[in-house]
Amino acid sequence: MHPEPLRQALRFYFVTDDAAADPLDQVRCAIAGGATLVQFRQKDFASTDFPLAREILSLCRANRVPFVVNDHLLLAKALGADGVHLGQDDESPAVAREVLGIQAIVGVSVSTRQELARTDLAPCDYIGTGPVYATGTKTDTKAVIGLAGLREMVARVSLPVVAIGGIGPSRAKDCFDQGAAGVAVISTISRAAHRRAAAREMGKACGVPARQGLQSPWNDEFGLIRRIVATGSRGKTREILVDGPGDDTCLLRPLHRPVVTTDCHREGVHFRRDWQALPEVGFKAVVVTLSDLAAAYARPGALFVNLTLPPDLAEDDVVAIYQGIGEALEIYDTALGGGNVSRGPELALDLFAVGEGRTDIMPTRRAARVGDHLYVTGPLGLARAGLHCLKAGDDRFPELVTAFKCPRARFDAAEVLAEAGIPCAMDISDGLAGDARHIAEASELSIDLELSAESLAPALVDCCRRHGLDPLAFAYSGGEDYELLFACPQETFAAIAPRLPGAVEVGRCLPRARAPLVGPAARMVSFQHGSGL
Repeated sequence: MHPEPLRQALRFYFVTDDAAADPLDQVRCAIAGGATLVQFRQKDFASTDFPLAREILSLCRANRVPFVVNDHLLLAKALGADGVHLGQDDESPAVAREVLGIQAIVGVSVSTRQELARTDLAPCDYIGTGPVYATGTKTDTKAVIGLAGLREMVARVSLPVVAIGGIGPSRAKDCFDQGAAGVAVISTISRAAHRRAAAREMGKACGVPARQGLQSPWNDEFGLIRRIVATGSRGKTREILVDGPGDDTCLLRPLHRPVVTTDCHREGVHFRRDWQALPEVGFKAVVVTLSDLAAAYARPGALFVNLTLPPDLAEDDVVAIYQGIGEALEIYDTALGGGNVSRGPELALDLFAVGEGRTDIMPTRRAARVGDHLYVTGPLGLARAGLHCLKAGDDRFPELVTAFKCPRARFDAAEVLAEAGIPCAMDISDGLAGDARHIAEASELSIDLELSAESLAPALVDCCRRHGLDPLAFAYSGGEDYELLFACPQETFAAIAPRLPGAVEVGRCLPRARAPLVGPAARMVSFQHGSGL
């Protein structure tokens, strides 16, 4: 999780009370009051408690509240929790990071200088410290550290610090004044006579709003489909549909030259919900699918979406995904033809698009010729740099982050290339080096690939300078640019260049040599989705 969203998530940190009644109701009330993170704490956990933990996790997920498990690393792994909180006598943070992965939230309790000295904080995202005040909730508490101890811990560590122990609404401000990122509460809510009211008071003290209503995980497939059909715009090309969404099939009007493409969008591989809003996920999934039609000089017609939904995703979240899908369909004048909804362990979108190709030209990767030069329609490496910014929590380059989250399909450039009769084109999804290699191999020639430093976007250069990275490496190997890569004679490019601002030369087509790529980019590795985000 990004540093800033993590700090926000730590603000109102609720820990379940295994000595009080009905932990599920505790969590329900805490979330309603505005809790921003929930820790499941069950010291004497038994296998019979697993359904309870799973139900609490589902409630948290449906309401977009991070869920971590106290102490039990393997339980966190089995549940698919967002993370784990470890005590001094539990598994090491390094082991937790190895087991749960880079995306997990890893917290650790540190109360004294001695504990701080022997704790490896490198794998951690935050620390919990206390007790700040005396508390009777936990029987294994240590000596009270007071506000002075909290202030000292905040000063000694660079990670966000969560204060715990005896904290209620009247004491929260004092903890925040010492620099705490958040306060953890247990009995203030779990043992209150009126839990929801207590949670609202705690939320108010933490400066977070109460939730107007709790979201429940989706469970009505056909009701959900009706909402999806009503939400997803059909664009302006309804003339392509004889019969659209809502039936078992979609009947299309005859297409003179149908062009078909597919794509997939997997959580953890292509997107992360803690980085991208759900409408952005839907929007990008459509754009990257339609980009292949742009590279084929085809007019987009109809889109079909198969959704795989985790059981704890809220129905409103699915509708939010379709709001983004509908926005993209409207922009690219594409009809929603239909799709399917199924249950699965992770959120995924599988897309299938139908377009109509031109009768005069159909570009392929095989049409490059020796003597052609290679060009790209716009700047490269921006999306990869945006991904790096998201991973690093650097919000200074919104242009780069937008390039990653909200790409564009270059139908405008495709029209120029088609009118010029350029027969070799494709979109750049795997990075310039990888996609130029595809053209070289398909056309049975070699490409001398060379980018000039002058062609790089200023934001990319500035970002890489600040992070000690090579901007040319990002431009060569960064994926998901979705600009068009094309080959043609120099004189052809000279004629169309005024209509393609930002287009630059990136290489030359040569007789086939021992390798498909020669020049500075010969050893560049294209972007790979296999390792995930």
